[in-house]
Amino acid sequence: MAKEYIVLSRQDSVARNGSPFVNLKIANNEGHENICVFDVQKTGGPKVGQLVTFMNIRDYQGKKSANNLDMVVSAFPQEDHPLYKLIPRPIKRELWDASIDKLVSFCSDKVLIEFIKKHASELFPKYSKYPAATSVHHAFPGGLLNHTYQMLHLLEGLYPVYPYPEDIKIERIIIGILFHDWGKLCEYNTEGETQENMYLLGHIYMSANYLNNLLRELGIDKREINFIVHCILAHHGQMEYGSPVLPCIPEAQIITYIDNISAKADVFNTSGNMEKAFALGTTVVK
Repeated sequence: MAKEYIVLSRQDSVARNGSPFVNLKIANNEGHENICVFDVQKTGGPKVGQLVTFMNIRDYQGKKSANNLDMVVSAFPQEDHPLYKLIPRPIKRELWDASIDKLVSFCSDKVLIEFIKKHASELFPKYSKYPAATSVHHAFPGGLLNHTYQMLHLLEGLYPVYPYPEDIKIERIIIGILFHDWGKLCEYNTEGETQENMYLLGHIYMSANYLNNLLRELGIDKREINFIVHCILAHHGQMEYGSPVLPCIPEAQIITYIDNISAKADVFNTSGNMEKAFALGTTVVK
């Protein structure tokens, strides 16, 4: 029986024999599915957010697959479509601005306050078009914006109750959050396809280098710049997770924890019942 789904994420790959395939996370009102679709070219098949109908899905020991011929790709749904709300959409500008305004109210460094306001405004339209990943978390157009906003919004609640507020400079955390994944604008295109700079440079280096150049133009103290850029370099928390350095100031550690909360919450949210979530190291039960 044919069933219609919406595509939540897509990851392209190539088999050992050179045949292309895609791993899709799809959903309808009955639940989520992970399905491997064979013989799908990198430039073909459904995109994230697009509707797709499967005429036949094979199930072998819990692993589901289909052939390209079993799949019919449709249009992107409109708001009145019953599956439209199953995929997250970029947050509204007023929510972004409200979070920035709240966080700026905690700040005291006038130079960095103006820097935050300027770049938060400029980053909104860019982040609203790009995914935060090709899979795992926030892997949809605008996912980069949602992920960054979630981190800022979490900081709004965390900062007022932080045990030792005198030990941190919140401006560093805000700027670190705003730019920690900036390099993903260079790692992906707006459709989530990976670009060569993902492998040549990586988003951590690109984010840190870009931010370092921006801060140097402000003429602020070099040591202060180093503290802020450190927050970018250390945000993955552990070297085995890609961080070139470990967090060695409280601002960097806070960003690492907030980043993980946002990412892992999204994995829980987009995983189906009894689905093995490798990013969590566990099976999700709903």
